[in-house]
Amino acid sequence: MYKWEKIDTNKVCLEIEVPVTEVNEALEKAYKKVVKKLAVPGFRKGKVPRKIIENHYGPEIFYEDALEMLVDPSYAKAVKECELEPINKPEMELVQIEKDKPLLYKVTVDVKPEVELCEYKGISVDREKKEITPEDVDKYLSSLREQHARLVTVDDGEVAEKDLAVIDFKGEINGEPFEGGTGENYSLEIGSGSFIEGFEEQLKGARKDETRQVKVTFPENYTKAELAGKDAVFTVTVKEIKRPQLPEMDDAFIQELTEEFSTLEDFKADVENKLKESLRHREKISLESDVIEKVAENSKVEVPEVLVERELDNIFGEFEYYLRMQGLSLEQYGQMVEGGLKKLRDERREEASSRAKANLVLDAIIKKEAVEVSEEEIDQKINEIVRGQKPEDVDVVKIKEQFAKQGRIDIIAHEIRYRKVIDLLVEHAEIIEVEKKEIGKTEPVVEEKAEPVKEKTEESDITDSSE
Repeated sequence: MYKWEKIDTNKVCLEIEVPVTEVNEALEKAYKKVVKKLAVPGFRKGKVPRKIIENHYGPEIFYEDALEMLVDPSYAKAVKECELEPINKPEMELVQIEKDKPLLYKVTVDVKPEVELCEYKGISVDREKKEITPEDVDKYLSSLREQHARLVTVDDGEVAEKDLAVIDFKGEINGEPFEGGTGENYSLEIGSGSFIEGFEEQLKGARKDETRQVKVTFPENYTKAELAGKDAVFTVTVKEIKRPQLPEMDDAFIQELTEEFSTLEDFKADVENKLKESLRHREKISLESDVIEKVAENSKVEVPEVLVERELDNIFGEFEYYLRMQGLSLEQYGQMVEGGLKKLRDERREEASSRAKANLVLDAIIKKEAVEVSEEEIDQKINEIVRGQKPEDVDVVKIKEQFAKQGRIDIIAHEIRYRKVIDLLVEHAEIIEVEKKEIGKTEPVVEEKAEPVKEKTEESDITDSSE
């Protein structure tokens, strides 16, 4: 038997009663489990009568194991029958557990809030007209040249933007050297912003073997408190100047770049096609995002704090993955920025709230539209997930069983429902094409730009850690 009442906007109290027969059965199973562990004088281990154990230890000795057997299934059944959608772990209050009596307990839990949906079919969104231009193709080709630039030593010339200056440096504060302020044979890319503001700029125009006095001020939020806000003077000697030399954009360069094309003309045509494909893909994602955002904005729902916190965890989980690719942990990054992780979370709270609201709105549309997912669709999605393997190596039935054990089938089904709803919203949306607001805003990309290889150097205390 179940009954529930709303005790707050998105919080309910659920009273659950488990029948006597189930309670007695669970207590008997608990006895059979506990008796194997007890040793009572005059009885063999595992053969102590239940009554003796209850007299010796009290009947409460069986309650913990019995509750483990009874609470989870009865709670799940109550939630389903009362058509509740919990969004966090419940808080349980035990009212009664005793032999020959029903189990009584109360559960307080946050549930999904009610959503007042807008008229989501026919939502109006603006879409900026974009196209790939010859300038976009040239821009991509220029980036390829930069990625494949060769560093050549400049014997007679001055340090300029994008040069790699090999330097020795020694820093002092008030005439005294400080830890981390010295380096030898350090390769510094001029204009990279990797050193403290103003340092790289003051090296421009220097020649090989020239020594300069570089004056800088450490940022107020510098990671090392003893250096923050301090004025420093660095004695810097330029030992070598290396300058990027761009390859000629011709057939020979293309043949070095790829075996697929032998002429620049054919390669440019392929680049244009890929840029167009990339643009279509990004426009599709952008349109979907705009439609979802508009539907969410026009719908009304009070977003529970627990969902905002969950989205914040998701956002920082994604960010932590990115940081690890850069060799940093989230904790290390938090120590590098003013205000730490708490400030970072506060700054992303509005974004997390918007994401949580959008998810609630999409869930409400799924429910209203009674979106279903077939077994065939799940199998197809599993095939997509494992499509990197050879077809003969893919056993969908076996993989599906693994996913079911891991609880991933429900996640896959929910992703499919989301996709169906997003497609529905876009299909019925009124798309209004508008002229491009800013020329040169397209910036299409086929693949991520490769970072130029830099020589490894030890860390110094003139790197800019203020950001």
